[in-house]
Amino acid sequence: MTNPNEIDALKAAMRGAQGTAKGLSALGDRIEALDQRTEVTDADLDDLARLSAAHALAAEALRGLVRTMMERRGKLPQEAAATQSVGEDE
Repeated sequence: MTNPNEIDALKAAMRGAQGTAKGLSALGDRIEALDQRTEVTDADLDDLARLSAAHALAAEALRGLVRTMMERRGKLPQEAAATQSVGEDE
């Protein structure tokens, strides 16, 4: 059975990631146009910090939601090997 709240959350997370990607893309054009002998302006550096942080958060929110959806459906590989203690086989 579908979960309307999950679908709404997925749509919102996707919009967030796409929105921050658009912001980075616009800034990327300015960065690509820089002369390598110049410094990045303070304004561009501030924009880079703000947009890269926002994009990282948006992407992680989307990733976390997708992982939750996959877990609910039993589609994630078992992580038993990752939780095995070091030296347990000895």
